[in-house]
Amino acid sequence: MIRKAERVKTLKPSATLAVDAKAKALIKEGVEVINLSIGEPDFDTPSYIKEACKKALDEGLTKYVPSQGILGLREAVCETLKRDYGFDYSPEEVLITSGAKQAIFNFLLALVNPGDEVLVLAPYWVSYPPMIEIAQGIPVIINSTLEEKFEPSVEKIEKAISPKTVGIILNSPSNPTGLIYSEKFLRDLSEIIKKYQLWVLSDDIYDKLRFDFKPPQNILSLAEDLKDRVFIVNGVSKTYAMTGWRVGWLVGPKEVVKVCTDIQGQSTSHATSFAQKAAEVALRGPQEEVERMCKIFAKRANLVSELFSNIPEIQFIAPQGAFYFFAKVSSFYGKKTLEGKEIKNSIDFAEFLLDYAKVAVVPGSAFGDDEFVRFSFANSEENLEKAYFRIKEALNKLN
Repeated sequence: MIRKAERVKTLKPSATLAVDAKAKALIKEGVEVINLSIGEPDFDTPSYIKEACKKALDEGLTKYVPSQGILGLREAVCETLKRDYGFDYSPEEVLITSGAKQAIFNFLLALVNPGDEVLVLAPYWVSYPPMIEIAQGIPVIINSTLEEKFEPSVEKIEKAISPKTVGIILNSPSNPTGLIYSEKFLRDLSEIIKKYQLWVLSDDIYDKLRFDFKPPQNILSLAEDLKDRVFIVNGVSKTYAMTGWRVGWLVGPKEVVKVCTDIQGQSTSHATSFAQKAAEVALRGPQEEVERMCKIFAKRANLVSELFSNIPEIQFIAPQGAFYFFAKVSSFYGKKTLEGKEIKNSIDFAEFLLDYAKVAVVPGSAFGDDEFVRFSFANSEENLEKAYFRIKEALNKLN
């Protein structure tokens, strides 16, 4: 038997993709499943972006490009950060990657040594802890509650810091909660960052999907003196409905960006050339489609909040951004189906909904909180309403 590397022995597949695969398998069998598990917009990529890609292909942009990314896209990222945040960056401080996920992966490989600890606020995106572990670091999970609006106290965060702590990952608007960190929380946290000289990885992939329609904001917006410690990750996947195009970026101090570029040069080389050109046009082109999609997501957020408020056993905070609804369903744990199967945790609850309501959701255990499940409302209003009534009917049959 071939011996496997230690780093993969505890590696688990993505729970979000696993649920999506099971739902799609049922659909293939002819079962009418409403899939609220996958985290991608249900809109098509705007036509002007697709046309830009076709034009790039016709013009022969099909060869290798620099590992750091084409200059036009790196300049467009800098222009976008200036326009949206007021931040000043140069193209040398930008690395274009194959999706935001690779940007995070490159970054962790560049800065995490064996045994280093990285703070992760729960609930968290499913891939943060595994990626830290692959980099041979230790994810230190800091839990929070619905009552805290998923903002752990600064005292709790400081207590989790040890001499081995090197950084913290932030994600706002959040996957899975759909919430936006308050300015007070970010200001208080910035003082801890300075005190312990930590780096910050700010995952801003949902930054323009805010239902207050205010400009994007991250910790650097409130603590400009952290610029040498904050690294920004973003991409075109969520904002422009371009999940399959796989174009993201990392922005930060150029000495670290250079190391991340070198790592990428030994792995994927660079993001797809013609997709980079399409991403450049997405950033520099008209933004009306982004505004339209955000307004539709905001309307759906209101809809799911209104609907599920009619089930008192389910607790939640109305989403403020992204396209996720994080619902506390632990009041149903201990109840049984008509066949006598007991619901013990979020995995059981998600399987129950798939089996009895034909609705696919993701168990909260994947995000570090087993009392919850995550719904994606990147689906039509008709399907969201249908899913609600199916869920309500199925829950009423629990003993």
